[in-house]
Amino acid sequence: MSAHPDSKRSKTEALREEGTLNPAPDKVQDPKFQEGDFFDPHDVVQVRYEMLRRVRVDRKSVTEAAEEYGVSRPTYYQAKGNFEAAGIAGLAPSKPGPRSPHKIGEDVLAFLQEQLVPGEPVRARALAKLVRRDLNIDVHPRTIERAVKKTLR
Repeated sequence: MSAHPDSKRSKTEALREEGTLNPAPDKVQDPKFQEGDFFDPHDVVQVRYEMLRRVRVDRKSVTEAAEEYGVSRPTYYQAKGNFEAAGIAGLAPSKPGPRSPHKIGEDVLAFLQEQLVPGEPVRARALAKLVRRDLNIDVHPRTIERAVKKTLR
């Protein structure tokens, strides 16, 4: 990923913003990543892809490849599984944080459904106030909207 020529941000800044900046570029020992500007040890997707290629194509052992690219063997196997499941996109680190509304458990959802009146719009702000008052849980109105929409499918 290279920045546009007229862009003010560097490639490193772009990688950081996209969440693909390698946190340990200095651990990558493969000479290709040291000698030119095509292979970039800061680009975690490129590093992981080349590590997988070294094992599959060049027949390097997993232990040697993991060491050469500055990762653990479990990290190698995780990258391999992600690549097999999703291709190159699977090599990008997943975004941190919850994957679903973690404050909306079954009890909160049941409470919300009791408050809904069929045919009337969902009043998420009012529902958020009720959840806070009755269940002592702070939930954002947009989270309530998404959870309710999901259950109505």
